[in-house]
Amino acid sequence: AGAAAEARFISSAKGKGLFATRNIRKGETVFVERPVVSSQFLWNALYNYRACDHCLRALETAEENAQRLLGKSSLVLPHPEQCSIRKDLHQQCPRCQVTYCSAECRQAALEQYHQVLCLGPSRDDPTHPLNKLQEAWRNMHYPPETSSIMLMARMVATIKQAKDKEWWIKAFSQFCSKTANEEEEIVHKLLGDKFKGQLELLRLLFTEALYDEYLSRWFTPEGFRSLFALVGTNGQGIGT
Repeated sequence: AGAAAEARFISSAKGKGLFATRNIRKGETVFVERPVVSSQFLWNALYNYRACDHCLRALETAEENAQRLLGKSSLVLPHPEQCSIRKDLHQQCPRCQVTYCSAECRQAALEQYHQVLCLGPSRDDPTHPLNKLQEAWRNMHYPPETSSIMLMARMVATIKQAKDKEWWIKAFSQFCSKTANEEEEIVHKLLGDKFKGQLELLRLLFTEALYDEYLSRWFTPEGFRSLFALVGTNGQGIGT
């Protein structure tokens, strides 16, 4: 049987949608794709939910997961052979020590955005511009989390690193966009009632950490709001 679903353009307001191409059986995988960019929620990472920094696969075994969540280090789970986590394949960035589930993910991250975002020895330095940006985001966006400012940082870093910058800008512009009023509504939903002041603070910190002449529009108040709304509209949060 061929693919169960295909992506089709609906309208500029709705963007693309997923349409069934045939009857789909219960339990069948409908659609698989790699996200254009992904990032672990910041509070989630702070609470030591260890995940691959690129593809977000879990890095802890089922037993470690149960031990941590129950606060019982002596807990033993039966059937360890059923656990698919392969620690022997895990790799770290030699400069900043973020962890990946495989050499492939480490390489993919390095090639797409990590050269720009690697904190090196500044990983735990609270005065580093990227750390200031993340701290500000955490103080505005408490759990349950629905988005991360680092999605936008990875978008900027991807274009900064890209040889074909226009291709990436086009890829991001394919996502459905909103009117100024709708954008404001989305930002309000993500940040709450003080959203105007918070958005401006985030924009200043975002600019300090990542400014790029080529993408200068994204750093203006209007462009930053649009970028923010783009992530708010098209981002997909996955809780595990």
